[in-house]
Amino acid sequence: MLDMCVLAVLNRGDSYGWQVIKDLGDVMEVSESTLYPVLRRLEAGNSVRTYEEPHNGRLRKYFHITNIGKQRLRDFQSEYGAIEKIYRFILDSIREGK
Repeated sequence: MLDMCVLAVLNRGDSYGWQVIKDLGDVMEVSESTLYPVLRRLEAGNSVRTYEEPHNGRLRKYFHITNIGKQRLRDFQSEYGAIEKIYRFILDSIREGK
């Protein structure tokens, strides 16, 4: 799920690590030590690519969603019904087991 959230952030536009963490802040808490392995995994799977640009005298690493990453988001969208069914099953079980 975290991979999909990161791809969703990048689908809005290229970004860098700290900004991704900030953008995800409304839906989940993510630390740098959690985010960067996710970004490396997404890059290894060709879902994102990186590039660097100067910022305040330093190079900042940016992440860009690729067509493969966009396809993963579309695939997730088509699987959403199945995921929602699993969540409903779990929530119903919690309510019944009070």
